[in-house]
Amino acid sequence: MRIAVTGSIATDHLMMFSGKFTDTLIAEKLDKVSLSFLVGELEIRRGGVAGNIAFGLGCLGLNPLLVGSVGADFAEYRDWLDAHGVDTSGVRTSATKHTARFVATNDTVGNQIASFYPGAMSEDCEIDIASLVAANGVDLVLIGAGDPAAMQQYTSDCRAAGVPFAADFSQQVAFLDGDSMRTLIEGATYLFCNEYEEAVIESKTGWSNADILERVTTRIITLGAAGARVEQKGEEPVVVGPVPDAKFVEPTGAGDAFRCGFLAAVSWGLSTERAIQLGNLMAVHVLETVGPQEYELKSATLAERAATAYGDTAATELTSRLS
Repeated sequence: MRIAVTGSIATDHLMMFSGKFTDTLIAEKLDKVSLSFLVGELEIRRGGVAGNIAFGLGCLGLNPLLVGSVGADFAEYRDWLDAHGVDTSGVRTSATKHTARFVATNDTVGNQIASFYPGAMSEDCEIDIASLVAANGVDLVLIGAGDPAAMQQYTSDCRAAGVPFAADFSQQVAFLDGDSMRTLIEGATYLFCNEYEEAVIESKTGWSNADILERVTTRIITLGAAGARVEQKGEEPVVVGPVPDAKFVEPTGAGDAFRCGFLAAVSWGLSTERAIQLGNLMAVHVLETVGPQEYELKSATLAERAATAYGDTAATELTSRLS
């Protein structure tokens, strides 16, 4: 199964301030803030939901088609993705804007001051998703969090062309209103969300769990430390627990990694249970690493973790497609 991945493509600039913001901020002067924090650390990470998911699918050998808009500053990131099995021919370069960027400064007690620059992502509507799908033999389009207008356009185009699509609001769940969500959900082959997003979606759309399952083929809900649950109309939910020996380091991108593992297993024709298991295993790779694309995927290590968590049969089935 050939998968196209749309959504944000961004770089994260993360800095650490060696004190507490509250020691500098004066409550009575918050209407006239002019501050500069001297930071001692800077980490630049490749990210964006589409970039993260495509990276994971590439590492699993799926050769996904990445779709989105970037700036002229994307060259190094493009080389990285190409080297990890991602087809970047669907990435459009803006003539005027930089690649989307997240800039954040954290203090020693976990407070954060951050900004997100959408940049070239705001031009995603200029991409003809239907033509890309037809030219590249795409079987499924994952419509991830990105420019809201482009998410609507891609969904409409997929629906009109009869191309299966997966809906994945993630970071845009707070921005989208009920009408937008209903349009994005209707007819989706897959709907991805976590427990919080599940509640927000049902609240904003006014649809119950049963209503949503009337409109999508499969809904996947990640449950954090409890694993994940998959629901289909008329079927008992499939629930799979987490990888038990996970060592939490940093969570950014774990949900994206789950999605790539789940979809990879589906594309290999494996069962729903196996798809959740591979999703959980990929998520752990990110949880145990600083950065959403800094993990190294090794078949032997994955097999060992899978056997410990889910048994030898699961390990054999999940790693049989990996070199």
